Parts: sequence; C-alpha cells; structure tokens
Amino acid sequence: MSDLPFGFSASGNGDDDRDKNSGDKDKPGGNPGNPFGGANPFGFAMGGQGSGGGQGFGDFDPSNFDPNMLGQMFSQLGSMFSGMGAGMAGGGGGPVNYEVATNLARQQIGSFTPILEKEISASADAVRLADVWLDDATTFPSGVTQTVAWTPVQWLEESMDTWKGLCNPVAEQLARTWQDNLPAEAAQFAGPMLGMLTQMSGMAFGTQLGQGLGQLAKEVLTSTDIGLPLAPEGIAVLLPEAIAKFAEGLEQPAQEIIVFLAAREAAHVRLFTHVGWLRQRLLSTVEEYARGISIDFSGITDATSNIDPTELLSDPSKLEELISSSTSFEPTTTPEQKAALGRLETLLALIEGWVEQVVTRALGDRIPSTGALTETIRRRRASGGPAEQTFATLVGLELRPRKVREASELWRRVFEATDLSTRDGVWAHPDLLPDSDDLDNPAAFIDRLLHKDTDLDDAIAQLEKSLAEQDDTESGDDGPNGQSGQAGS
Repeated sequence: MSDLPFGFSASGNGDDDRDKNSGDKDKPGGNPGNPFGGANPFGFAMGGQGSGGGQGFGDFDPSNFDPNMLGQMFSQLGSMFSGMGAGMAGGGGGPVNYEVATNLARQQIGSFTPILEKEISASADAVRLADVWLDDATTFPSGVTQTVAWTPVQWLEESMDTWKGLCNPVAEQLARTWQDNLPAEAAQFAGPMLGMLTQMSGMAFGTQLGQGLGQLAKEVLTSTDIGLPLAPEGIAVLLPEAIAKFAEGLEQPAQEIIVFLAAREAAHVRLFTHVGWLRQRLLSTVEEYARGISIDFSGITDATSNIDPTELLSDPSKLEELISSSTSFEPTTTPEQKAALGRLETLLALIEGWVEQVVTRALGDRIPSTGALTETIRRRRASGGPAEQTFATLVGLELRPRKVREASELWRRVFEATDLSTRDGVWAHPDLLPDSDDLDNPAAFIDRLLHKDTDLDDAIAQLEKSLAEQDDTESGDDGPNGQSGQAGS
C-alpha cells in the first residue's frame, strides 16, 4: 500500500527516524521457537524411553545408596542448565517461570520499530474521531482517558500481569494435583527433589507461554484484539507496526483501516470501563476451570514402576525422561470444567459480537469499507491465529468463530426488537446476559427480554400487596408488638 495516513509508517520503509532495534539480532541456534536449542524445551538430551529391568520405588534400599552420587548428579544438572542461556533458569519460584516466558517471547519478537511521535498523535486522532461516531451507536459514554501507541515489546510488558492472572490458577492446580497424587514411595524418595521438579515444571509452562506471547505480540493490532482488556482501565492502544503489516495487501484505504481499528478499540474500552464486573468475571471463570483440574495418575505409576531411584541420581536424563513422560498425561475434563469453559467462550463471543455491532452501526454510513473490514477480521479470527492457539494451549479454550457470528446476530436482533438502551442494559448484571443456548435460539432470549419489565412490575405489585396485608394485620394488634408481645413482657 502507499503511505499510511495519520502519520503511520509502513514497516520496513527505511525511514531514518525509525531505525530498527538492534539489541536482539543474535539468537541461539536450534529450533527458532526454542531458546535452549533443539526440539526439547528443556534443552538437554533425552534418554531412551522406558528403562527396563530396574527396581521399583518400593524396592529401593537406602543402605545401598552411595552419597557420592549426589555430587555426580548435581554436576550433570549443572551441565544441563548451562545450555539454557543467561537468565533463562531464573525466576522459577512460582508455577510458571515468567522470566523464561518473557525472555523467550522477547527473542521471538526480535527487531522492532520504535514508535514515532507522529504515530502517537495519529493514534490519538483516530481514536478521538471514532469515539465521536460511537456516541450514536451505544448508550455507554466514552471510556477513553488516554490513547497510546505501543511496540510489540511494550504490549508484552504491559500485558504480562493479565497473563499471570490467567495462567497461574491453571498451572498451580496442575502442580498441586501432580504432587498430591505422586505415589507414596516416589513422594518419600523425591522429597528433596520436589523443588527442582517444580522449577522444571515452571520452565515448561514458561516455555509454552513465551512461545504463544512472542507470536501474539507481533500480530495484535490493539490492546483488546483478543477480547481481553490487556491495558490499564481507560487506556486505548494501537500498535502501528502491526497495523501497517495488516494493511498491506488490503484493497481498502489505509485511513479507513486505521479508523476502523480505532473504533473497535474504543468500543472495547467503553464496554470494559462501564461494565465494572466484566474484567473480573473473565479471570474468575478461568479460576473456576482451574479448580476442577484432575489427572489420571495410573500411567505415572506404571512409568515409575521400572525406574531404579539410584539411576535417577547417577543419570539425570532419566529424571528428565520421567518428567517428559508425565506431560503425556492430559488433564481430565470434568462436567464443571466444561461448563466453565462454555461460559468463558460465550462471554468472549458476546463481547466480540457486541463490539462488532456497535462499530458497524457507528461507521457503516461513514466508512464504505466497514463491511469488508469486518469480514476480514472474522476471517483473521477463523484462521486460528496466535490468540486462539494461545488460549487453546494455556486454558484449553478454542474461541470458535461460529459463536462470535451467533453473538453478533443476537445483538443485532435485540436492537431491532428493542432499542439501544435495552440492548446495552443487558450488560447491567451477569445474570442478564445470554447463555450458549440463547445464542442458538435468540428469539427466546428476545422474548424474555421484552417481557422482563412486565414480570418485574408484577413482582413489585405482588410485593406491595404482601406488605400492605402485613400492615393491616399488625394494625389490628393491641400494642406495638401485638398480643403475643404483651404476653411475653
């Protein structure tokens, strides 16, 4: 495309004011998605699967244990960790090693273009214009107090606290479940080593998170591009470099693309600002899912039955083999978890569907390409991009495009059957929101919505009648507390 308006510069245009960040050109060898090198995320050689003939944990004789093995073990462990790169083995005190995640994501981002002052101004202009148009499409007032432009690295840094809130409950529950269900013999023997196992588990989670966020940081267009509010409240964010890449190859005018994306961001900010329970509801639903995690440990018992504990001390690759084998034991999904995931999927779809309808109403008569851009966003989501992959990996959730289409259609029909005030009033309380069944049958939801006021009036009238009858009964008593009150005095 030609030069982008509003001061946005196309990526790789050789602008002298926009030098590439050169601090991240050197990357470790091996798998580009793995800073440790090789296919194994831990970065050291795998032992052969299934050592045979060894004694089980229950047959371990402490009298035959050679303390000199400890020195050999820690020496080999030091060699294993030496290949992980500076700083990659730190920060392992929690269920997820966020230092690993951050460093890996940062390496995947690589070079990036710093933000120019004209892009900050351009972002503010685009959001300000879109916000004015949104006033006609929703009863929620503007929630934007500041507009900023972020680099991919800024997005990574600013969003990490939210990702911690999403990932910690899942990782903590998995780690707790793993330790609580460790066979008794193995738990007794592995007691001193559990800390090391926890660090390795944290590194595994950190590696997964870093790979997802590194890819995501290069593709997100705004702070709410994945449906979650990743910026502080009231802050609207555009990512100029990603927007420039997104605009390349599209037939729509660049100016329209930028205002369209700004309108989506501003609409999200309005919703999250004025629906106070929405942010916490998203995180608490993930926690509900995490609390129900359980794992079938019969396979781990089988895996440990043929392992000689002394062999684990002399050959740490056997320890890694055990840890790696445990990753094949997938958590079982309980009915409660399925319900929590369904609620989370539906809530994310309702957010996206509402934003789609509001933006379409605000821009449809002003920007000719609104329909085409809306369909482009839908196709982008349907392709299973990094947002969907990250959710699927970390939470077990796939935000299906079908749900978003159904949610958008439901909001459209609600508005046609009622008005803006009634449509936006559905967000007043989580119990008022449509559920998954309502997305499949919007007519029934709309029918309930239309009769809600009548039912409420009837309930109030019944309550007033009951109170009036109670007053009549009490007025017939001889004293303020009635006859029974006098008798008891």
